[in-house]
Amino acid sequence: MKNLTLKNITDACRGTYHGDPHLLDQEADGVVIDSRKVRPGYLFVAIDGVKVNAHKFIPDTVKAGALCVVSHEDLGETDYPYILVESTGQALLDIAKLYRDSFDLKVVGITGSAGKTSTKEMIASVIAQKYNVHKTLGNFNNEWGLPITIFEMNETHQVAVLEMGVNHFGEMRRLSSVASPDICVVTNIGIAHLEFFKTRDGIYREKMQMIQDMKNGGTIILNGDDDLLSQTSPVKGVKPVFFGLDEGNQFYADHIQTLGLKGTACTIHLPDDASFECIVPLPGIHMVSNALAGAAVGYTLGLTPQEIRAGIEGLPSMPGRGNIIETERLIILDDCYNANPVSMKASIDVLNMAIGRKVAVLGDMGELGNREQELHYEVGEYAAKQGIDLVCGIGPLSRSLAEGAKNVRSAAQSIWFETNEEFIKASGNLLHAGDNILVKASHSMCFPEIVDALKDF
Repeated sequence: MKNLTLKNITDACRGTYHGDPHLLDQEADGVVIDSRKVRPGYLFVAIDGVKVNAHKFIPDTVKAGALCVVSHEDLGETDYPYILVESTGQALLDIAKLYRDSFDLKVVGITGSAGKTSTKEMIASVIAQKYNVHKTLGNFNNEWGLPITIFEMNETHQVAVLEMGVNHFGEMRRLSSVASPDICVVTNIGIAHLEFFKTRDGIYREKMQMIQDMKNGGTIILNGDDDLLSQTSPVKGVKPVFFGLDEGNQFYADHIQTLGLKGTACTIHLPDDASFECIVPLPGIHMVSNALAGAAVGYTLGLTPQEIRAGIEGLPSMPGRGNIIETERLIILDDCYNANPVSMKASIDVLNMAIGRKVAVLGDMGELGNREQELHYEVGEYAAKQGIDLVCGIGPLSRSLAEGAKNVRSAAQSIWFETNEEFIKASGNLLHAGDNILVKASHSMCFPEIVDALKDF
């Protein structure tokens, strides 16, 4: 891998090299934190998990041909090389920074409370019309995932689209200092992770830390429909560019026409009076906002309106993220990868576009702090007010969600289940042929198993 000699790695993570000095000029062929993925010539970074001490797998990695190991435990005298560091977690970030800086490519950094991954996919789809694009794998957006994504970059890539997710103060700078973005995109400031950030202002301050590591001459692209982001003043002398549905934004959409679960038709306006009609292929007004973010990044990187349109209309669907699944008897809106109150309400809005009976299967949302019961109740209220025919709450916190739906509109049927298994067992009597079903919850709820069960309904 470019620039990743053992000497450079040792220097980057301020470690102490133990082993044959003749190997210091040898480059690692790969960097991994999963011992099972080690191949000959790889560097293994031993990061301990909550329940597992990764250092106990070091002998296995040596047998698999690891070039070297990075450890925060003093391994003493060994017959294999290792680099002793204070923290392997920080070392992983340091090595990723070394590797990222060895490439002359543009980096688009994306953060926000909701919609990061779908916006990342939209932006990547757009700019891939002109450039060879590398993007975050899945939602590998934390202090382990971002480095893993960066290590997959190679010299053929021209642009990297990197997603950054945080849930504690101080995390963003650790990520953005590695990514060093040329373009900073913030999708919105919601109420995810209130348990740690306490207020939306706290979330705003942490997300905006990304801009402190933006490269000179960079571009700031913000959601102008967000009340906090829209008030952002120039940062580091750079005036933000705004996207949104309001025509006061530099990038905006009008003539919006829903096509139900097949997407949304609209006209997208760019600066300099350029515009084009297009169809955003995934449903929901939030996907129009994502398309505008993609248009803003594409425009910044020199794409033509025709190229931007092709990227928007060519956006592929993703399992668990607004994916529409049509079976012989049901239409399933698979949005079960993760959830917070903002994204939950947005998905309910999408469900409401469907023709026919509408069913919301909703599970617990995590990391909401001392307002968790209230926020679940509000989502249930919202579902009932939007006219959802059947609301199914699953999980301890979603008892409040089911109560919220039931108390707002008695005509709305609302049922609570303690577990996924209970819902799946009862679904045969609850669901009807032709139903449109939203499936959404926090990742820990394991809702893909519900999607799989509904496919066989």
